[in-house]
Amino acid sequence: MSRARVAVLKVISKELTVTAAAVQYGYSRQHLHRLLARYRDGGLDAVDPRTRRPQSNPRAVGPQVRELIITTRQQLTRQGLDAGPVTLAWYLQRAGLPVASTSTIRRIFHSPGWSPRPHDAAHLPLDR
Repeated sequence: MSRARVAVLKVISKELTVTAAAVQYGYSRQHLHRLLARYRDGGLDAVDPRTRRPQSNPRAVGPQVRELIITTRQQLTRQGLDAGPVTLAWYLQRAGLPVASTSTIRRIFHSPGWSPRPHDAAHLPLDR
């Protein structure tokens, strides 16, 4: 059982005061009051820590753009041309296609299963 659950249960069972529970379990009184409010609204499961991750990222690169970057890189490498992030961004922009930043393109190259070095990427399967 989590520390937050135990602290809330001690307070609602009147074993400890809010102040005593806050001191004993390492919370501020204000945070413990927030946990108690969450308990009243949603039960014991609502007391567990919440994620801080945003629900969405409108600037995230979609799978189509990712696949386009990988395909373009493979084509350039097969032709013996430079296929680094700056070059790929230039080719995509010139073709009027959606352009990701060079750091995003580099991150895609470093994702699992893909080599960050263009000469290694030429040997990867095309069906990926």
